[in-house]
Amino acid sequence: MNVYTFSEARQQLASLLDRACFDGEVHIKRREGQLFVLKPLQAAHSPLDVPGVDLNLASKDIVNIVREMREKP
Repeated sequence: MNVYTFSEARQQLASLLDRACFDGEVHIKRREGQLFVLKPLQAAHSPLDVPGVDLNLASKDIVNIVREMREKP
């Protein structure tokens, strides 16, 4: 567990952020004894963000399929 003082954290913020990404978290201790944890947030991904499916269809074929579907009752 890496514990840095508040002054060290202020002076080395960029390297502390890198360390938090690498180690998972970094602890910062104030002079009064309060302890804080600095850790990266996991990026939220949309449930709709899925990889595409290659159907080997040309755009002309897709347009024709959509037109056929629209014509059906």
